[in-house]
Amino acid sequence: MSEQNRILKGIPASPGIVIGRARVLSDLGDFRASYRLLFTEEEKIAEIKRFESAVDQAHADLTRLKEKIAAEFPEHTHLLELHLLILKDQMLYDEPLRFIKESNLNAEWALYRAFERVRELFNRIEDPYIKGRIQDVESVYRRLLGNLSGKSSGRYYYSSEPLILVARDLSPAETSQMAGSKVLGFITERGGKTSHTAIMAQSLEIPAVVGLDNATREIIPGDELILDGLTGRVILSPGNGVIKKYRARKQEFEAFKDAVTRSSSAPAVTLDGHPVQVLANIELPEEVQLAQKYGADGVGLYRTEFLYMRQPRMPTEAELFEDYRRVVEAMQPRQVTIRTLDIGGDKFISRLEYAPEMNPALGLRAIRFCLREQEIFRTQLRAILRASAFGQVRIMFPLISSVQEMRTARELLQAAAQELAEQDIPFDPNLPVGAMIEVPAAVTLCRVLAREADFFSIGTNDLIQYALAIDRGNKMVASMYQPLHPAVMHMIQQVVAAGREAGIPVAMCGEMAGDPLHIPILLGLGVDELSMNAMAIPVIKSVIRQFNLDEAREMAAKALDMVTVEEINDFASQKMSERFPEIFRFGSALAGIQ
Repeated sequence: MSEQNRILKGIPASPGIVIGRARVLSDLGDFRASYRLLFTEEEKIAEIKRFESAVDQAHADLTRLKEKIAAEFPEHTHLLELHLLILKDQMLYDEPLRFIKESNLNAEWALYRAFERVRELFNRIEDPYIKGRIQDVESVYRRLLGNLSGKSSGRYYYSSEPLILVARDLSPAETSQMAGSKVLGFITERGGKTSHTAIMAQSLEIPAVVGLDNATREIIPGDELILDGLTGRVILSPGNGVIKKYRARKQEFEAFKDAVTRSSSAPAVTLDGHPVQVLANIELPEEVQLAQKYGADGVGLYRTEFLYMRQPRMPTEAELFEDYRRVVEAMQPRQVTIRTLDIGGDKFISRLEYAPEMNPALGLRAIRFCLREQEIFRTQLRAILRASAFGQVRIMFPLISSVQEMRTARELLQAAAQELAEQDIPFDPNLPVGAMIEVPAAVTLCRVLAREADFFSIGTNDLIQYALAIDRGNKMVASMYQPLHPAVMHMIQQVVAAGREAGIPVAMCGEMAGDPLHIPILLGLGVDELSMNAMAIPVIKSVIRQFNLDEAREMAAKALDMVTVEEINDFASQKMSERFPEIFRFGSALAGIQ
């Protein structure tokens, strides 16, 4: 048995605390393929037929799974639709066939070679959400390889006793089987907070810890475990005292969660009657259901990069329109704010030819890329405009750093609108247009930019990084990434003042908006809308409802007078711990803040 009270640390992916015995799932090795060369044309034809049969079988199995999930969890059918799309993707379908025909490889090795190419492409991507989609590709790869080898790619875990699953990875289809089962929670070696498996775990309210290296080696089948989905800790063979402590913590957390989620769909209004829009950040259409479940007042940030990342060709206007329309219709009558492309040429899985950049974060990305690649931009603008005919839509341009960028982007939007009008294609002619404030230059120019925009959205993830010259991915300086840094607070104050002066609303869509610790100060600074991870919405609404706007303004004024981030953090922490002890203890975990 494992050493008592030994603690392993992973990434908290779905909040909650469970105590139970471990069930370690086998993984069919590394899913590496057997290698064989083909020598005759007849062998090639046979291998092609074998590969196509494996694809057909996988398609039939996934279709059956999709129908089963649709009956119980209709909001998650898009996960299986994605796997069906990947199944016929050029990189995983055409490439293996080419390797069979041109390189004389057997079907298994041809598939393996193609998958390794896809993995190399995804490894070059910095965005954690997009990078995490390799898990969906790998799930389809495992299914195909299982069909070719005659081994099942599925793993089943029926049990009469409650259990905690431990696996190298779990697919969304496998996760869906947990509903109504004896599975208390799960631990995986792969994955992150934004993986499809994590999203499904959150929806099913199954506690989960992911990204725990060597979990299948460190945890022995039958081990008693405490899985803490609030902190990402897994405690092996806990003693009685530790178990008692965590049972009490579990009860406290569940009582807190019930209290904040009970009223999550109600408006967020301060004690003195000031309404605040609390919105969701999403990346895929299937996340709309989570946003609705947690009480989102709308979508404050719809990231649109995924369709550009999943295939070696540019998405068509029809494909983009279909995705946007689905989101807009599902959120009716609430508003959806769509951000245009925020990636550079180096991030596409396409054949765009760009020289490698020394520092992509400061290079050809976001609005800069779109203004250079105007045909790509035009296609997206037309799709967004068309979707605006189906509900309440706003559009915003990322990484604006000059007035000219904003004017040129609006001119291109107007040109796309004129094309649609001439073609009698309906759209909203009064579509609000916003500027994302993400760089210090935009803050300096905010009063001028406010004349060019219908609203502002402060993207604090980039703004903090650029303002403080901090790379969050660099462990040497990551601790210096501080949202409540005095410089950041004064920038927010300046942007809000410019918005007030011009009569336009000011939103915030960075991670700062979803942390309960920051909410009173952001309210006091005058931010009108807060957009965040959907899981954070109930907690943030709860904080807003228990605060008086005058008190928030007083807190913000005091914080603005402080000159060090340590002073401000201590001040905010003390206020929150005194005023909202339960939110201070559990709110950040429930909101998905580490």
